Amino acid sequence: MNDAITQFQLNNGLSVLLKEMHTSPLISHWIWYRVGSRDEKPGVTGISHWTEHMLFKGTPSFPAGELDRAISRLGGLWNAMTYLDWTAYFEVLPADQSDLALQLEADRMRNAIINEKEVETERTVIISERQGNENDPLFLLQEEIQAAAFRVHPYHHVIIGDMADLYSIQCQDLLYHYQTYYTPNNAVLAIAGDFDTNEMAAKVMKYFEEIPPGAAPPRLVRPEPEQPGERRVMVEGPEETTYLQIAYHTPSANDPNFYPLSVLDSLLTGPSSLNLFSGGISNKTSRLYRALVERELAVGVSGGLSATIDPYLYTITVTVPPGKKAEQSLPVIDEEIARLQESPPQMEELTRAVKQARALFAYGSESISNQAFWLGFSEMFAHYEWFESYLNRLAEVTPQDIQRVAQTYLRPQNRVVGEYRSTVNQKG
Repeated sequence: MNDAITQFQLNNGLSVLLKEMHTSPLISHWIWYRVGSRDEKPGVTGISHWTEHMLFKGTPSFPAGELDRAISRLGGLWNAMTYLDWTAYFEVLPADQSDLALQLEADRMRNAIINEKEVETERTVIISERQGNENDPLFLLQEEIQAAAFRVHPYHHVIIGDMADLYSIQCQDLLYHYQTYYTPNNAVLAIAGDFDTNEMAAKVMKYFEEIPPGAAPPRLVRPEPEQPGERRVMVEGPEETTYLQIAYHTPSANDPNFYPLSVLDSLLTGPSSLNLFSGGISNKTSRLYRALVERELAVGVSGGLSATIDPYLYTITVTVPPGKKAEQSLPVIDEEIARLQESPPQMEELTRAVKQARALFAYGSESISNQAFWLGFSEMFAHYEWFESYLNRLAEVTPQDIQRVAQTYLRPQNRVVGEYRSTVNQKG
């Protein structure tokens, strides 16, 4: 595999990253916009995700139904996703059909159909999606934890938005959001696959160069103050399973401490996948699996560390078995964390944790689509060099680094503890 990438910027500000990969006759085409739920004010929460939906309504040149049929006929796929810091759209197509993806995304960067009729139709869809999420105990618990963890920063609300805002957002709100953030100077185009770089660069210029830039979009600058003490939340509902979540404030992906925290995550719960398309690997050698699952205090345990622009959360999730209580797991977790705070891990254990974290990262970087994903994703919170240096940075982590970040971040004063408790069979 040729590891070289080509990176350039068009006159309108569009950043472009290209990577030739001749392993399969495919191209994976991504357009990333620097807008997500962190850019939303109260009253329009969820608008980034809603705008993502609107772009599948098509354009005058590319009606929605025709696009679906055209991509299906070619054996391709397309989709999109909205996150805290970004919104992304992608197509995977046969290599000789790359023009379709380029033409489509250039067109809907400026010509998406957003009108009263389509907005009202999609309102029903978005509200139904939110209602479906509310049937998931972990969604409800995560929403309460985010709200408790972030009193100031817009990471406060979940990506789909608050139900009150989903009822009140209007067509002009969506148009403003689209016109403000969907500009070439606020976007990154990332393509990997079976193409000639010079030819692909010429195609990119053909389809995107004439799109005018927009004004620099507004940004909400509301740093979250240090949490003054542990916060606790309780969610109750009909789901019979009990869940425990512990969320610690952790630094952004650009912070040097992110790397030892990634290894700490691998050591405690098994490594988190930063790639949304990557699967996981076994966590049976992790400390909390042995301490909780093997002692039948938990059915499962997992961790989650996200690469974000601003400081976010490291979350430990425990699925509590029938007959057990969440409060039985918390002291065990605290004991394991205290062990790390009091003495660094042995080199053998650290080496295994680093190896697992590196392996998961590598597995999530192999395919054409994963390579295209990383081209753009790393640019959302850092630069592509972050991706290229990540494995080496993990290998540099020392036992003392693990002890230090455990002491710094995994403190009760720096966390939110949340429990989902079933109302089934409760006496009262």
